[in-house]
Amino acid sequence: MLHERLKEREAASEPVLISVVGAGQMGEGLVVQLELMDGMQASVIADVDLERARAAFRSAGVYSPVEADDIAAAAEAVGEGRRVITTDATLAAAIPNVDAVVEATGVPEVGAVVALGGIEAGNHVLQMNVETDATVGWILRTKARQAGVVYTLTVGDEPGATMDLYDDAVSLGFEVICAGKGKNNPLDRTANPETLAESARSQMMNPKMLASFVDGTKTMVEMTSLANAIGFVPDVLGMHGPDVTPATISDVYRPATAGGILGRTGVVEYGLGIAPGVFVVFTTDHPKILRDLTYLSLGEGPYFALYRPYHLTSLETPISLARAVLDADTTAATDNKPTAETVATAKKDLARGDVIDGLGGFSVYGLIERADTARSGNLLPLGLAPGATVAKAVTTGEILTYDHVEVDESKVIRELRTEQDAM
Repeated sequence: MLHERLKEREAASEPVLISVVGAGQMGEGLVVQLELMDGMQASVIADVDLERARAAFRSAGVYSPVEADDIAAAAEAVGEGRRVITTDATLAAAIPNVDAVVEATGVPEVGAVVALGGIEAGNHVLQMNVETDATVGWILRTKARQAGVVYTLTVGDEPGATMDLYDDAVSLGFEVICAGKGKNNPLDRTANPETLAESARSQMMNPKMLASFVDGTKTMVEMTSLANAIGFVPDVLGMHGPDVTPATISDVYRPATAGGILGRTGVVEYGLGIAPGVFVVFTTDHPKILRDLTYLSLGEGPYFALYRPYHLTSLETPISLARAVLDADTTAATDNKPTAETVATAKKDLARGDVIDGLGGFSVYGLIERADTARSGNLLPLGLAPGATVAKAVTTGEILTYDHVEVDESKVIRELRTEQDAM
C-alpha cells in the first residue's frame, strides 16, 4: 500500500521532498495537503510574491522558512531539514536534493522554464500547468525520458483523473469511444478579469484563473493534454459541450449513427451538468460481457460510461507525486506525436501593435483543434500567444495564425515548441 510505504519514509525520517512553484490557490492547497501526510513535505516554495510563499507555509503550520536566492544556500537549508522560500522559480526547479518539482503557476512560459530546469537538474517534474503541457508536453516528456526522470500530469487534474478511467477500460479490453470532463461554469467566450471580478472575490479566486475557466480555455487545454496522452482528437473545433447528466453520458457521447452526437469515435469531449466529474464511454461486442454490464446497472448498452464524480485538484496531486518518486510512475503524458492542439482565438478585435496578454485575460481564448489541422493551417498554439505582438489585425472570434503575430523568440516555450515541431 502506498500509505504503508510513506509511513516507512516517515519513520526513517526520509520524507519525499517537494519543491512547489506557485503559491496561489492550487500551490497553497498542495503544500497544506503534503504537510498532513506521512512521509512527504514541501521543502521549497517559489512565488513572485515572497509573502505569499511564506503565507502558504504558514497555512500548513510551518513557520520561519529560510529565504534563499542561490541554489547552494537553498540546498544547504533543505539538507538541514529546513524549509525554503524564494522568488526564483529556476532556483526552485534546480535544487539537487529535492525529489520532485511541481509547477502550479498556470503561466505557459513559467511552466516551460520550470519543467525544463527540473528535468535538466535530474528532478521529477509534476506538471499542474496544463497550459504548458498542451503546448510543449511532448518535447518535455521526451527530454525527461532521456534524462531518466518522470514528467507527468497529476491525478488531481481532469486529464490525470480521466486517464485512470481510460487505463481501466482499455486494460479490460474495452473499446473507448470518448473520454472527457464536466465544465463547471456556463460558457462565456467574452469573460475577462473585470467582468468576473466580483465573482472571483466571493470565491477567493484569482480573477484571471476564473476567466480562463469561464471562457473555456482551461477546458480546451485540459482536453488537449488528455487527447495527446491517449491519441484521441476533438470531434469538432472546440468540441460539442452538450448538456448532460451522469445518467445520460453513455447516451449522449456515442456515434450519431447510434443516436448520439459524435461524428467519429476516439474523441475527447466536455459537458455541462457533470462537473467536477470525469468520464469515459466504452463499448464491447461480447454478448456475455454486455449482459454482465447491464446486470451491473451500467445501462442497456452497447455503450457504457465509467464516471468519477470528482477530482480533487492540488489536494490529490501528492498521490501522483508519491508514485512518480517511489515507482517512476506516470499519471498522464504525451509519449507519441500530438494529436490535438489548443489554438489562440481572438476574444475581441485586435489591432496591429497590440500585445496579447495572459490566458484568462482580455485578448484571446483557446479552442481545441486537431493537431494536423492546426499544422496545415499555420494556427497559433495558445501557449505561444501571451506576449506576442499583433502584426496583422484580427477580428473577434477569428483564430490566430503565426502570420497574425510576432512571437517572442527569446521565450523558452518558443524554443521548446520549435524543437518539438522539428521532431
